[in-house]
Amino acid sequence: MTVAAVNSRRRGDLLGVLWFAVAVAGFAPAVGATPPPFVPADGELPSLAPMLDQATIAVVNIATESTVRMRRNPLLDDPFFRRFFNVPDLPRERKAQSLGSGVIIDAQRGIVITNNHVIANADQITVKLNDGRTFAAELVGTDPDTDVAVIRIPPEGLGSIALADSDRLRVGDYVVAIGNPFGLEHTVTSGIVSALARSGLGIGGYEDYIQTDASINPGNSGGALVNLRGELVGINTAIFSQSGGNIGIGFAIPINMARAVADQLLQFGEVKRGFVGAQMQDLDPELATAFGVGNRKGAVVVDVSPDSPADEAGLKPGDVIVGVNGKEVANAADVRNRVGLLRIGERVTLDLVRNGKRLQVHAEVAEPPSGAQAGASLRNPLLAGSTFADIDESHPLYGRAKGVMVGEVERDSALWRAGVRAGDIVLSVNRQPIENLNGFLALVSQHRGPLLFQIRRGNAVAFMIIK
Repeated sequence: MTVAAVNSRRRGDLLGVLWFAVAVAGFAPAVGATPPPFVPADGELPSLAPMLDQATIAVVNIATESTVRMRRNPLLDDPFFRRFFNVPDLPRERKAQSLGSGVIIDAQRGIVITNNHVIANADQITVKLNDGRTFAAELVGTDPDTDVAVIRIPPEGLGSIALADSDRLRVGDYVVAIGNPFGLEHTVTSGIVSALARSGLGIGGYEDYIQTDASINPGNSGGALVNLRGELVGINTAIFSQSGGNIGIGFAIPINMARAVADQLLQFGEVKRGFVGAQMQDLDPELATAFGVGNRKGAVVVDVSPDSPADEAGLKPGDVIVGVNGKEVANAADVRNRVGLLRIGERVTLDLVRNGKRLQVHAEVAEPPSGAQAGASLRNPLLAGSTFADIDESHPLYGRAKGVMVGEVERDSALWRAGVRAGDIVLSVNRQPIENLNGFLALVSQHRGPLLFQIRRGNAVAFMIIK
């Protein structure tokens, strides 16, 4: 090393020491000292407060009250047993209360969006605004498959929030969660978008979640996930936790999906999902090589229903779907989400790779074929108040499980009391596996006495006794 280089290095070291000394002096208190250079001249520190002043007026607290039927031993209903043991009258029902959050998306009409699980089975819904006012809310509609619900309150001096385009979110974007965690009103937590298009979690039927490390604790459900402009990007929905507390993994429904569902709930009172008639599986590296697909994202068509929209459009097994309506897709769940949110009668464009060549096909979304069987017609009183059908393509277990799908379950029916809910898959009856609706009907139509159902819900499986 030359002398000039050594002297240059020493000068650099000296400048570094001087810079450190000046930086330390800048932090030392002194009369008349100027603030550090990163503090604005007016003394105002960077803050999210101005944005939150606008966003929080649209976030509401939701309190619900419901009636829960208490399960008890059948002996307690036996007159002889009660008289012999002098059993006192016990209440058959109890009141249950819960807290959650919601977001006003239309102040002119008093429209509030929240999670289905926040208001599910509620007899009374009360909404509390940021200014302390409370209103009794009217239920507009719910969609358990996406966990979205819409309620309405009187449009009296309400504030709403601007909606962002959640398709433009990127991993690393800053976000803020606003809600009612643990009953603490209008609590704010911040973080970043950790991942996008999360699915396969077993939370809902349609999963396309925003993952964030902004704390989403119990009570945050239904609250707002906003960007730094105060625009709504998602509806807080769930946390990943083994203890019930937040560990930095929260999930929110993208507002584009939530708004599409809300629009249908407002128009029809329910979500009318379309039918295309294609069964798909995820594209993995080996399949990508086998089908001549350059990228590693997409869904492989494994079956096409005869005379379905997919069949009429020319879709074939072995086709690899890489885009829906001009937007790339990641996997089979992504295709299912995008098609499932389209309305009946809409046209959908599918970008395909077939034999190594890219092409497009166009299909018209149709109404799903009706194959539901009412429980009351099965000549088994235990199934009254319920409907069953073959697993359709709108269900996340379509093509992955055999059995029948539970359509509707009336409250206080035998199935409801046993814990069976809409969307569950019945895998077996009295320990006999079932393939489809016909097999289910054969097992339950003539059976008398309690039924033992093996139920799959998301990624969980359990036995339930219907009696």
